[in-house]
Amino acid sequence: METATPTSVVHRGRRRANGALEGEVLAALQRAEGPLTPREVQSRLAGELTYSTVVTILSRLHGKEVLSRTPRGRAYAYAPVADEAGLAARRMRRILDGLADREVVLTRFVAELPPSDEALLRSLFTSSFPAVR
Repeated sequence: METATPTSVVHRGRRRANGALEGEVLAALQRAEGPLTPREVQSRLAGELTYSTVVTILSRLHGKEVLSRTPRGRAYAYAPVADEAGLAARRMRRILDGLADREVVLTRFVAELPPSDEALLRSLFTSSFPAVR
């Protein structure tokens, strides 16, 4: 019998990283017109994941504050708290918030950017930031 390692899940003969499963579920929610229940998420994933696996993934994403949830009948309906760019920005901010020397991290981050991204970042700082909230 094959067992899953902490960084992967075995599903119907395939091994996928836990982050990949979360990514698939999150992508399904981002494509949706509104909040979805676990059963609705499962159906949008072509039945590849069991219901309990979908519930676990949704609960973990909610715990990471990536999803909001509201009661719908006997279940919860889940929705992303932000679009893909917003979620990436939240992850970056959360990482920075956990570090003592933000200046060093930000300096290294900018120093390691490709020239086109560095130019984009510089242009953002020299122009008005759009109100994105």
